Amino acid sequence: MHIFENKSKLILSYVIITFGIAVYTFAWAAFMLPAEIVGGGVSGISSVLHYAAGLDKIPIGVINFIINTILVLIGFKVLGSKFGANTIFGIILSSAFFILWQEVLHVERLFAVDEFGGFMCAIIGGALCGGGIGLAFSMGGNSGGTDIIALILSKFYNISPGKVIMYLDIFIIGSSFFVSHKIENVIFGYVVMVTMTYVLDLVLDGNKQSYQIIVFSTKSKEIGEAITTEIGRGVTLLDGEGGYSHQPTKVLIVMAHKTDKSNVMHIIHRIDENAFISVSKTQGVYGRNFEKIKM
Repeated sequence: MHIFENKSKLILSYVIITFGIAVYTFAWAAFMLPAEIVGGGVSGISSVLHYAAGLDKIPIGVINFIINTILVLIGFKVLGSKFGANTIFGIILSSAFFILWQEVLHVERLFAVDEFGGFMCAIIGGALCGGGIGLAFSMGGNSGGTDIIALILSKFYNISPGKVIMYLDIFIIGSSFFVSHKIENVIFGYVVMVTMTYVLDLVLDGNKQSYQIIVFSTKSKEIGEAITTEIGRGVTLLDGEGGYSHQPTKVLIVMAHKTDKSNVMHIIHRIDENAFISVSKTQGVYGRNFEKIKM
């Protein structure tokens, strides 16, 4: 039974990765490339070469595949075998989808890009890119790209991969000026970068948002029992002492998902209207009933 469950989970993960990369490449083919907007990553490099280096007759999907293949080979040479099947799968898939959208289905004809304007194409394209690649990331997939360069540089220099990727994206988008000769298209490229990053974070972390709720009350035990019984969330009671009164008290701490937060607050208010409450967002909560640590 466990074997079938593992296989079904694996199949589902690859289906989601495929769908995510399909959405990501569709955003490029349908909105960004027709408006001559260049985003970051290897897709951005491919589009710049496609237009600026006289490679118009070579599909972007082919250029994307060649660049990613070179980067992976360099990565294997410098870093060793740190690239799994998902990276190879993502590179082949993204290149294939670029060819499908552009050369076979011609999705650029589906929308009146000229009527939308560059800004709307940047917003829509960035949102779809972020949503698509976010789905792929959530299942452990990716489309290859400049993260390989970032890992190589961070091995030899004291710089974080995130900064390298950001600097590369800024440079790639800036170089699009030599393609369109329009400063507004460069600005639209940065709009894509910001929108994509925002939506990507929303997809990856939005539904996983958790809160740390600290309660100072004379009825902390009753509140804790109610939270455990009614919501099924574990709580922790700490021994505390009033700084002014020096009276002993119980401090209650509970970690709650975004969907549980309002119910926890209702329980606290119902039992003790005078409770002092501190609520803060957490960057991540790992352990039982929350997220698993992914190495």
